[in-house]
Amino acid sequence: MKREESLKLLADEGRVWDMVIIGGGATGLGCAVDAVLRGYSVALFEQDDFAKGTSSRSTKLVHGGVRYLQHGDVALVFEALRERGRMKANAPHLVKDQAFVISNYRWRDNFLYFCGLAFYDLLSLGFGYGRSRFISAAKTARCLPVSVKRGLKGGIVYHDGQFDDSRMAVNLAQTCAEHGGCLLNHAPVEEIMHDEKGRVCGVRMTDSETGRRYRVRARSVVNAAGVFVDRVMAMDQPGHAPLVRPSQGVHLVLDKRFLQSDYAIMVPKTSDGRVLFAVPWHDKVVVGTTDILRETPEEEPRPLEEEIDFILGTAALYMDPAPTRADILSMFAGQRPLAAPSREGKSTKELSRGHKIIVSDHSLITITGGKWTSYRKMAEDTVDKAGVLGLLPLRKCMTRRFPIHGYREHSDLTNHLYVYGSDMPAIAELMRQGYDTKLVEGFDYTEAEVVWAVREEMARTVEDVLARRVRILFVDARRAVQAAPRVAQLLAAELGYDEAWERAQVEQFTRLAEHYYPSV
Repeated sequence: MKREESLKLLADEGRVWDMVIIGGGATGLGCAVDAVLRGYSVALFEQDDFAKGTSSRSTKLVHGGVRYLQHGDVALVFEALRERGRMKANAPHLVKDQAFVISNYRWRDNFLYFCGLAFYDLLSLGFGYGRSRFISAAKTARCLPVSVKRGLKGGIVYHDGQFDDSRMAVNLAQTCAEHGGCLLNHAPVEEIMHDEKGRVCGVRMTDSETGRRYRVRARSVVNAAGVFVDRVMAMDQPGHAPLVRPSQGVHLVLDKRFLQSDYAIMVPKTSDGRVLFAVPWHDKVVVGTTDILRETPEEEPRPLEEEIDFILGTAALYMDPAPTRADILSMFAGQRPLAAPSREGKSTKELSRGHKIIVSDHSLITITGGKWTSYRKMAEDTVDKAGVLGLLPLRKCMTRRFPIHGYREHSDLTNHLYVYGSDMPAIAELMRQGYDTKLVEGFDYTEAEVVWAVREEMARTVEDVLARRVRILFVDARRAVQAAPRVAQLLAAELGYDEAWERAQVEQFTRLAEHYYPSV
């Protein structure tokens, strides 16, 4: 996947693409893979980097949605559980089984949660990861050594999936490119074009690196811009009513000593009626999430103090010792696109978590809502819609059983390179060529991964590398700052930039990283 090859494809402005997709997150990339595998010509544009927004800031779970089952949305859970199974089958190098423990401090909760999770297992029949079971208080304490022991009445073990979100996004982009798709990051769409009948017929896009503008004609245009879908819809129909309202979710990353287990913690009902997870991830622990409506979407959302306090306070009820602000290695906020409330004061718990497809009067197709687990189904429905509308010839979806780039079974999870799947040997070869120096003390990430990210994964900035290719920013923000100068040097050498560019990159990244750890 090389940026210069995509730019060559776009140089022919007389070409008419079958589908142009706006947005390089989970949904947009899923649509691109689906469309290109059906034989359509596809161009995708992302204003920043692939998975820059919500799609790199998830809880790192592939799940059916236990909380949605609590709210009675059985159809949504049923669909998600099937997609959970397909996601693992199509990307076994990224998706793995994760066992969770619910610690119960009332006898009746053992019964209630076991019954609920047994139903969860039943809904996943044929796509399950493992069966739920009751365990004693003593076994619960052994599974979760950090659990609060006083008053413990037992626990329930159940299974969901766990993955690396932005690595999945990169692999989807590579899959699309390998099958003829054209993808470009750092390429904001600034205008939607219409033909003489007023129907959408393409976009105008600018390459942020060169400033060159491109006119890209298309038979269909898909708006998959996540929390920014309203901005794109306004390009098509100025003055349209807002479609989504961003809901912010925050996660804190702690040292593994706050879990000391391969099991994850699931708190089924917090003080405000939501769910909290503590999940092992890249040898750390991700704890979250919050769910707070925000007025407007943000490119770089920041955790609110009340969100940090809420997570720490809730974690203290289930972790011994309790984590403090000083223990936070990194923290990140993501904003989910929820349907805008029809009345003021409506809570996030009442807003739809399913996906919606909206077609404008000018045939702009907008897809919004959903979650990572259902990205493939969202893409299938969106590309189907283009066919139903007569914008493209109807063709069968091919993604239900299709290995994405990097597909590799039985990965060694003790090797930090496992997320590269079938690309592991190529990175090992780069290490043999002299790029085997580690980027920063305490992590196994090497210079080879930076070089690979630039040459094969379209990384263009220090942030692209440290946030979404090797994930150091998301697991230890202070260490990421230490790694930035060397990453900038490697990028400059690969891309042909000078020392002034290196310094600017380090300064920009350092300012960004300051918002990923709290002031103590």
